[in-house]
Amino acid sequence: MEVRNSRRWASRGRNRWIVAAGALVAAATIRTILHPLLGPIMPGTAFLIAAVLVEYYCGLGPAICVMITGLCLADYLFVPPYGRIDVIDGADIKLLVSYPLITIVVITLVERLRRAQYRAELLAAVAQSRYEMLLRHDNERLLARRATDEMHRMLHHIAQYNHALILIKALDPIASAPTASFVATVAAASSGGVIDDESFLTGLAFGAMHAQVHQEDLAQMSARMLPGRHRLRFVSGPEDWRPVECVCERFTTPSGEFLILRAEE
Repeated sequence: MEVRNSRRWASRGRNRWIVAAGALVAAATIRTILHPLLGPIMPGTAFLIAAVLVEYYCGLGPAICVMITGLCLADYLFVPPYGRIDVIDGADIKLLVSYPLITIVVITLVERLRRAQYRAELLAAVAQSRYEMLLRHDNERLLARRATDEMHRMLHHIAQYNHALILIKALDPIASAPTASFVATVAAASSGGVIDDESFLTGLAFGAMHAQVHQEDLAQMSARMLPGRHRLRFVSGPEDWRPVECVCERFTTPSGEFLILRAEE
């Protein structure tokens, strides 16, 4: 993969030039302190080190400036005759040839390494981003599949226990009204259940056996229906009621959550 921004690994702004100037001053100061000990030996070493460090932290432009300025300072201050530039001898030629050559080779290698490092970091960031997108897509796909499976399970449950359905309740009536209507229509069409507009608005749909449940129990379950087992009163005669075990199950579908109450067979 080609990364065009690999050349822009160094930070921008004037701070890097300030750092380069500070490194140049530090190199000149250190070489001046060591001058009584070293004399004309290795006049450009301190500036070479400064140029390499500036290249590593600030980039190619400041490093070139440090190299050129360091060459002038080294030739003027630390190559005899000191403090004069009108005399060019063998020592000046050696410095003019060796110092730029070594410095350019080193900072070129450092520049290539820094670009390769920055390119690897960019590719790692892109790979991480794509990996996160892939995980997010997989999670969304799994959630959608789970919701679809839950919808199929609910429809299978309605088809299996259609004749025993008592009540279907949508926990979020506004968001789930279309699906609640569809479920209620299925229940009514299969078993003669009762459906009206008020049921759609409240998120309630009555199944085939709701007419056999005591009205107080039916009203209580409509208001407070929870998953689990319940005992409701079913009609057994003109004035007689018998307790019947009922089961309430919860289904989480793409259209919302539903509670389905049925009589246990």
